[in-house]
Amino acid sequence: MPTSPLKFFHCPNSRSGGTRILLEELGAPYELMAMNMKAGQTRGADYLAINPMGKVPAIQHEGVLVTEQPAVFIYLADLFSEAGLAPAIGDPLRGAYLRWLVFYGSCFEPALVDRAMKREPAPPATSPYGDYDTMLKTLTDQLAQGPYLLGERFTAADVLWGTALNWTTMFKLVERTPLIGAYIDRVLARPAAARARALDEALAANQDKK
Repeated sequence: MPTSPLKFFHCPNSRSGGTRILLEELGAPYELMAMNMKAGQTRGADYLAINPMGKVPAIQHEGVLVTEQPAVFIYLADLFSEAGLAPAIGDPLRGAYLRWLVFYGSCFEPALVDRAMKREPAPPATSPYGDYDTMLKTLTDQLAQGPYLLGERFTAADVLWGTALNWTTMFKLVERTPLIGAYIDRVLARPAAARARALDEALAANQDKK
């Protein structure tokens, strides 16, 4: 297990909530660098010097900065490999694991944003996701093989997708079908998810008082 401090830059009620769940799943020690998004702290000069995109999550470990949610998940799950949430290089599941982590940012989010903004996707030859229906069916066909993305094995990819689908169905960006709902419930019912939610609720409540 790593002995060097790990800094986790986080805002409650944001994408970085999934990273907090992952850290709980991994049993990883970390220093919480909590920021108040409502107060504009992620757009302040101090944080922009760390991540010019002004986005969370971000982590710093041994002088290394990692941003972009899938990259953070890959880094952490490999760093705390003893937790078993990342198939190792050479494991037959490693390719599928990486595929679904990267699919989130390369296909799912771009498709979702275009659909929410009522924008036509780029032509198939240039669109990163092709079309929305194909993107979503590709995901749900995989979920149907369940109970998790890689079948019986729960991985960091499920933390990412369970939290992403929870938010997007909550805001009606994705339909909460029985298949998707059952998957979300399985992921969020885990003790690590409950711990992270309780911590974030307390953090958000404290920030609201300021």
